[in-house]
Amino acid sequence: SKRRAFAYLPDVIWNHMQGWNERTVSRQGKEILVKGVAQAVPTFAMSVFYLTKTFCDELSAMIGRYWCNQQENENKVHWVGCQKLTKSKGKGGLGFRDIHDFNIAMLARQVWRLIEQPESLCAQLMKAKYCPDCSILDAVPTSNMSYAWRSITYGIDLVKQGMIWRVGDGHSIHIWDYPWIPRALARRVITPLGANLLTRVAELIDPTSGNWDVDLVNETFWEEDAKLILQMPLRDGAGDFLAWHFDPKGVFSVKQAYKLKRALSKLGLALADGNLEGGGEAKWKRLWDRACPGKVKHFVWRLAHNTLATKDIL
Repeated sequence: SKRRAFAYLPDVIWNHMQGWNERTVSRQGKEILVKGVAQAVPTFAMSVFYLTKTFCDELSAMIGRYWCNQQENENKVHWVGCQKLTKSKGKGGLGFRDIHDFNIAMLARQVWRLIEQPESLCAQLMKAKYCPDCSILDAVPTSNMSYAWRSITYGIDLVKQGMIWRVGDGHSIHIWDYPWIPRALARRVITPLGANLLTRVAELIDPTSGNWDVDLVNETFWEEDAKLILQMPLRDGAGDFLAWHFDPKGVFSVKQAYKLKRALSKLGLALADGNLEGGGEAKWKRLWDRACPGKVKHFVWRLAHNTLATKDIL
């Protein structure tokens, strides 16, 4: 039972929160305790195993009750919803983690490690047992898989949404199926396959000069694709490799993966630009950048949300 296996997490979190004196801790202090302690307790378990959505919601509800209550064993109205608390501060929230989305981002890191370190013992074992005839990204769940591998498969879709192939010699990249075009959405070619016989990116490179075959690229792809392809630099003598599209250096990080997961959870698709937060509102940035005590910032933040809610009701 997954519930029994992870039953210790709510107990540990609750024991930590019971030791905090709600009457003397300010809102800023509560924010630090929630981010630094309560939401950090399940991090190790989330990095290896998938906690169910229901279980994550229970943990979030427990933390939300502590945030809203002023005294122990007191139930008060939650004037600000959980969705607003998990928004970034630049977007009017408090930057609390969405535990379920963070769990998926942590599991995506495990997938990325298996891809980057195929010679490791863990990667060889997982591939030999669960995907011997395909790559890890193409693995599908089976009935006899372990819970650890089943948990890792939850991060595969997120990795697919954020990865991009960087062109080296082009032999490993399939033109029509792989994400290798440096654009914000999809990162795949939009030109239809039609009767084209080209399959690998290496076929688009002139073997004599080592540069793109400009005439072939212009004849094969639509103008939007051809323009982006010809702007891509080629790495002579280097192989193709995977990179994280939303990082300037192509390095995967849980932070970027979490931002992508939040964007996908909220909108159902990646944002049209590389800024996954979508740009914060200036008024909230001015609030949190003020040189004043943190409790004053939290008071203004709550007042602003309650005022907006009152205007909506009126």
